[in-house]
Amino acid sequence: MLESQHLIQYFFFMVVFLFSLSIHEAAHAWTAERFGDSTARYLGRVTLNPIAHIDLIGTIIFPTIAFFSGALLFGWAKPVPWNPLNVSDRRKADIWISAAGPISNLVLVTIFLLVIKLFQSYQMVGGVVGGTILEPLHRMCVMGIFLNMTLAVFNLLPIPPLDGSHILPHFLPPDLARSYDQIRPYGFIILLACLYLGILGLVLSPFSQLISFILSL
Repeated sequence: MLESQHLIQYFFFMVVFLFSLSIHEAAHAWTAERFGDSTARYLGRVTLNPIAHIDLIGTIIFPTIAFFSGALLFGWAKPVPWNPLNVSDRRKADIWISAAGPISNLVLVTIFLLVIKLFQSYQMVGGVVGGTILEPLHRMCVMGIFLNMTLAVFNLLPIPPLDGSHILPHFLPPDLARSYDQIRPYGFIILLACLYLGILGLVLSPFSQLISFILSL
């Protein structure tokens, strides 16, 4: 019984995770098109279909291992390509295209919170959530809040190849930006080291506590 419940939880988790990642990647692609580059559009990335964004290792294997082991969620989707030659303002485009993904996740956090508020209002007027079809929806909303907050904060970290690493250099002095660019080949190793040493957990923990506090109100 416990195992079947865990599998059901995993199903809910993957549905919310794939949906959230698809929104994130589609936001990158859509924003690139707004700046004049249709590369992602031609590659079919301006879509909420998760198949277009799935990376077998980063989207399926790593998150599955994290879910069943209780480790910190760590995963990724296929990166959205865009051509700087097709935009008039490369700096502005790079900042907004990179920021679009995390912003979309924060928008989802807000939407999920509003839906949970509706559930609470429904219960206050005599409705019942537990034991009805609303219960899994409520559970998925709670998952969606934590997942999307994690995705937003995680991707804004200035560690290559995360979105934050494409935003930070534009606000650094030229010499420092060039020095910062030298760490890009080692970004994945740095990420794994931060994960292993618990640094990522320390960074994400305050935001998880904030969400827990908001949900308890």
